[in-house]
Amino acid sequence: MVSEYSGKWAWITGASSGIGRELALQLARRRANLILSSRNREKLLALQQDAGLAEEQCLVVPLDMSDSAAVVRTAKEVLERVPRVDYLFNNAGISQRSLIRETKEDVDRMIMEVNYFGAITLTKAVLPRMIEQGGGHVVVTSSVVGKFGFPMRSAYAASKHALHGFFGTLMVEEKEHGIRVTILVPGHIVTDVSYNAITGNGERYGKMDPGQARGMTVEKAVKKMLRGVAKGKREVVVGKADSWSVYLRKYFPGLFFRLAGKVSPV
Repeated sequence: MVSEYSGKWAWITGASSGIGRELALQLARRRANLILSSRNREKLLALQQDAGLAEEQCLVVPLDMSDSAAVVRTAKEVLERVPRVDYLFNNAGISQRSLIRETKEDVDRMIMEVNYFGAITLTKAVLPRMIEQGGGHVVVTSSVVGKFGFPMRSAYAASKHALHGFFGTLMVEEKEHGIRVTILVPGHIVTDVSYNAITGNGERYGKMDPGQARGMTVEKAVKKMLRGVAKGKREVVVGKADSWSVYLRKYFPGLFFRLAGKVSPV
């Protein structure tokens, strides 16, 4: 399949599961070369095999996005091993299931470290190479709750709001250097994100939310995401009925807040 992504190098964080894993599989089918990162090396190696990528087409790079020093060090090593980075998919993240009053500050800070600081640290490390090579495309996975607050998602929503501020600025500042930015805004997608979410004391939530279980398949969601990225869209909202909450909040805020109080947060 010849596509916008053929022969390009794409770095995907959070690649071992969910949206990140599906991004890797679909990009591989589009003949992209991949740099795969997450904390789990074994899952990344299994993904490389499932994607049918040879060693020269794929670089497996375990990475903990909460460790800023490791992010900078790893980026330096990667940039020494690949000719260019055409796409950077900042997809790694962790969700939350806890009320504000029950959430320890350490948990708030950890979520921000992974979801926000990890993404900006890696982007800043890769950006000079993109500018030097004449351009590149930075993609970041946000969420519909990056557009508004939602019960039991306080730190998660805050981290996603922060991504919009940072990457919205990046797309304006570096446009003249050929840097494109796309913010992905998924609603309920059927992944393990709720299983891997953390509670107020930092423990794993370990359950599938009913709303998420009824969400869009990850295959369909990623197909829409990659289509939007290829078109150079600044923002790609993906989901079923829940994705309309973004527009409801923007154009009918009074109605949005009345309805939001009636929606189950789990």
